[in-house]
Amino acid sequence: MGDSFISFLGNNIVDFLSYTGFANVEFGNIVMILFGFLFMYLAVAKEFEPMLLIPIGFGILIGNIPFKDAGLELGVYEEGSVLNILYQGVAKGWYPPLIFLGIGAMTDFSSLIANPKLMLVGAAAQFGIFGAYAIALALGFEPDQAASIGIIGGADGPTAIFLSSKLAPNLMGAIAISAYSYMALVPVIQPPVMRLLTTEKERKIKMKAPRVVSQTEKIIFPIVGLLLTCFVVPTGLPLLGMLFLGNLLKESGVTRRLADTAKGPLIDTITILLGTMVGASTQAAYFLTWDSILIFVIGAISFFIATASGVLFVKLFNLFLKDGNKINPLIGNAGVSAVPHSARISQKLGLQYDPSNYLLMHAMGPNVAGVIGSAVAAGVLLGFLI
Repeated sequence: MGDSFISFLGNNIVDFLSYTGFANVEFGNIVMILFGFLFMYLAVAKEFEPMLLIPIGFGILIGNIPFKDAGLELGVYEEGSVLNILYQGVAKGWYPPLIFLGIGAMTDFSSLIANPKLMLVGAAAQFGIFGAYAIALALGFEPDQAASIGIIGGADGPTAIFLSSKLAPNLMGAIAISAYSYMALVPVIQPPVMRLLTTEKERKIKMKAPRVVSQTEKIIFPIVGLLLTCFVVPTGLPLLGMLFLGNLLKESGVTRRLADTAKGPLIDTITILLGTMVGASTQAAYFLTWDSILIFVIGAISFFIATASGVLFVKLFNLFLKDGNKINPLIGNAGVSAVPHSARISQKLGLQYDPSNYLLMHAMGPNVAGVIGSAVAAGVLLGFLI
């Protein structure tokens, strides 16, 4: 009996050891775990988008803990597992509209309402999306995959997730990580492009203070905005509908509690779940592929195109504007929808060349227009590819 007990115990120990991460680890898991460390380092030490990069970085660790595939329902891709259930919010596109609800409740569209022509600057920056789409097609991606990759150029993580969940779910992890990575690196990517494409004289252009926008205009804007955009692009309804609803909750003045919930506990909860599940979806076997590398390269190019398009459009637009009404090209970068980070870059760079030139309020116009523009672009791509 003693021998059989020892044999039984030995077999149990061997079985236990076979299930540990040490017994199942592969080189790819180590690589991805190092990426997770990098994301968390950038968030903590450099303060690059910490509310996104910490959940994503930790999610990468969760997704790359190696385990023996024995029907234990542990991983994010194992149907019925807890992680898989949470991941459905990403895979089915539930989380992005809720994020847009919170963004709408946080966003002040006054700068855009006061100076509607800034909408064109936000629209021009969406060339990054269609430029990346063309590049992805040229590199051999299928049209639906290319569209999902292209949306990275909008600097809008939720929109990238929403579109890829519909068109290219197999590439969603790489697309989402790429989109959020470059959103975090906006302060690094955009300033060199802005300096390269502008002269010192242009950087010192002072813009007129925006007019005061009435509360009535603020209330009407999300209603009209919804009808105009969604009648043109009904496929953008899940994102645009929630964006404008959130903004109406904020501006109506009678639903403050709902607006506070949308821009506070709700968006914080969804951000945690979205970031963690996006990170967890980067299991090495699914993520470390040649396609992922190409997606990262195209994503970087799309950000450069988007920034350059916004700046160059302002320079072109200024040719038709009288002195005193010209737009500072430094706000062209804000056409990407990384709110409010790209607008802050406009402000920071402007102050470097003229300490009295405050561009933040002006830059918020194209910045919030970029949020609408990226959702409209996603709707356009979805409309002609589904």
